[in-house]
Amino acid sequence: MGTTKQRVVVGVDGSAGGRLALSWALAEAVRRDADLEVLAAFPVDFYWTDAYLVDRDQVDALRADTEARARALVDDLRSQVAGAADLAVDVVVCAGAPAAHLVQRAEGAGLLVVGSRGRGAVRSSTAGSVALHCAAHARCPVVVVHPAAVAASGPGRVVVGLDGSDHARAALTAAVAEAAVLGADVEAVVAHEPPNHWSDLYAVVAPPAGESAEHAQRRGAAIVREVLGAEAPAVHVVAVEGHPVPVLMDRAQGASLLVLGSRSRNQLAGVVLGSVALHAVMHAPCPVLVVHPSRAAVAPAAG
Repeated sequence: MGTTKQRVVVGVDGSAGGRLALSWALAEAVRRDADLEVLAAFPVDFYWTDAYLVDRDQVDALRADTEARARALVDDLRSQVAGAADLAVDVVVCAGAPAAHLVQRAEGAGLLVVGSRGRGAVRSSTAGSVALHCAAHARCPVVVVHPAAVAASGPGRVVVGLDGSDHARAALTAAVAEAAVLGADVEAVVAHEPPNHWSDLYAVVAPPAGESAEHAQRRGAAIVREVLGAEAPAVHVVAVEGHPVPVLMDRAQGASLLVLGSRSRNQLAGVVLGSVALHAVMHAPCPVLVVHPSRAAVAPAAG
């Protein structure tokens, strides 16, 4: 009895961000030996009249045009991604807002890939809403691909934020799995505040706030051993002084991937993702993988 292949879902919209997302998804599907599903959505609100009747001819024409453009983009990028020529690719066209369709199509998938910016009437506010919605609500890990991402040189690095929380531990597990497929090193970053002694008397009355870099590094190494076990692959733990957002954005420069955990499912994306993941989804200098603690055990298939 044959096994069902893992499925990677990607959203495209004709933008530069959608093109980058598809290119990344093609390469990832090859690495995972997975099938690829490309979702292209088209708006229907412009085709409703005052009587709320849809001009079916216009909608059908728009659907056909959307599918043709998506297939042409797939054919164009296949030739640029090693190993993608024989990849099984299915193009799905949906009417309406893409975010909800992507979350629905990603049910049971191994990965959902979206661009950080797409087409939008107001780029600063609406264009990133699809990425935020998917990262917060999809039931599978989500990769957000950024246009400004700098290609990693050498063997590559997968950077993961580590703070001891359940969602950070889930991110560590996912980072190790993804690094194995990418052939990359894993860098676990512990952001910490330095010790702050107001006076010798204060140090006696209460413990100092913050911690030393050495203590933070030991704490991170202990978490790695606890999560991955004694036989875990090598993970380089780095302790950096500062707030997690700027620290992780700096360490992610030139990385192959930044992996972060989300908190839980909720209607508010910011509440689900937390300030660090929320900022990374919108502004990271490399692709970002967002995982949920209860669903982080989805490991890439061996190629």
